[in-house]
Amino acid sequence: MVKRTRKHNKSGTPTLVRRLAIKSQAPAVIASLGLLVLLPSQNLKAQTPETLPVTSSAPTALACPDLSSLYPGPTTDWQSMHQLLVPLMQQCLQSSEYFALLGAALLNIGSLADALEALERSLLLEPGNGGAQIDYAEALFRQGQLFSALEMNKQILARNDVPAYLNPMLQQRQDAWRSMTRQLSMNADLMAGYDSNLNGAPSPDQITLTLSGDSVVLPLSEQYQPIEGPYANLRFGARYRQLAPAHQHNVSFDIRGRVSQDQDSDLIQLDTRYAFIKPEQNRSWQLNTGMSHLFFGGSPLYTATEAGGRYIFPASFNMTSNGNCRPFSSAAAQHQLFHNQSRLNAIESKLSVGLNCQLIVGGDRQQLVPEFSVLNNDPIKDGRPGASRHGWQFNVDWQLNLGRGTVMAQLNHTQMQDSDGYSPLLAGNAERWLKRSYGLVQYRQSIGERTAILLNAYHQRQRSNLELFRSRDSSLEIGISHHFR
Repeated sequence: MVKRTRKHNKSGTPTLVRRLAIKSQAPAVIASLGLLVLLPSQNLKAQTPETLPVTSSAPTALACPDLSSLYPGPTTDWQSMHQLLVPLMQQCLQSSEYFALLGAALLNIGSLADALEALERSLLLEPGNGGAQIDYAEALFRQGQLFSALEMNKQILARNDVPAYLNPMLQQRQDAWRSMTRQLSMNADLMAGYDSNLNGAPSPDQITLTLSGDSVVLPLSEQYQPIEGPYANLRFGARYRQLAPAHQHNVSFDIRGRVSQDQDSDLIQLDTRYAFIKPEQNRSWQLNTGMSHLFFGGSPLYTATEAGGRYIFPASFNMTSNGNCRPFSSAAAQHQLFHNQSRLNAIESKLSVGLNCQLIVGGDRQQLVPEFSVLNNDPIKDGRPGASRHGWQFNVDWQLNLGRGTVMAQLNHTQMQDSDGYSPLLAGNAERWLKRSYGLVQYRQSIGERTAILLNAYHQRQRSNLELFRSRDSSLEIGISHHFR
């Protein structure tokens, strides 16, 4: 009689539950997804000539008993089964059937590491044990070894002794796992907020000019002063990730638009990114490239194209007793194109070092990523005000998971110094310096399976020795984010 039960793991794919292990001198049995499958034992022997002997030549006090009474059923108590199997280990050290049953019990009570060890022992004793193969593939998947699980399941599907009614369930699992190697997600944000400086204007309402050695105060007209007001922000993003055994490809696309009562400051921003990531056992590296394009007030303003890479070092150290940090370094170069002012076009380079810290504080999981960068910006053409610029940047990203909600924060400080005088009209042709700091805090909380509410607060301040480049900006917005798939 073939009995069927079915249970599902958290991923939604069927969980393999052993009923019987394959025996070498009797009709062979595969237990998977709660199915009992009879396979001719001679087929298994023909496929696995290297199968280890089931019995040892060394004398033993007691032989491994008949385990058929322990074969699982629809209402198996896996904890009790595990307790019955453990005392038999010394008698059954050479029994593939025993370790297959023990591995199934451990898998179903959540002892994943011990289940893997038991199932590996079963397959060492009898490589063709189909039941152990099926459970071993599931254990590999649960451990996160997706490609190893796929390969093992593929080998099971290639067997010519798998009954026809089992194939669809194994194929369903293969398809579900394979789909995880290609992931496409899309999401959209709709926000409404209020901004104190929609047009990014300087904060002073007047600037001081140097004319013939004398200082002259020039009031700024209203159109060059900060304009505040409400706005609406719409963003659409798509992410595609393709996984391979030794690397992965990430592609992203974002489009964001902001509209307000000041149409001259409406903007549309397009961003696209590609990353090739090569993870290894204790280290990883990636190469990335991308492009950003900004329309401001209905006209193209700025296009940036960049390429770079990042290396995560194998060393790590404990920052606290409940977390660790991994150091990384990165380098990037960016071509900056200003559509209406070609003399501002430049190449900017950036070298960075930082830490990626995963922490657990007070039972809450946190991520902290501090990063320090050295910046250099060289004009493509002669005649740019201030000539070359150099400076540094410090950035900290922080994330805290709080139940259904997540708090994310970013703090950034950048300092830049020109290598030449900016303009004879400003502070007697002084070399300009800039100090810009900003902070962003976001709170996200799920209000459905795919929908979350967002609350963003932002503030930035830029200081300079030249009044024309001093500015402030604050904004607060609230909205929803929906994940399509």
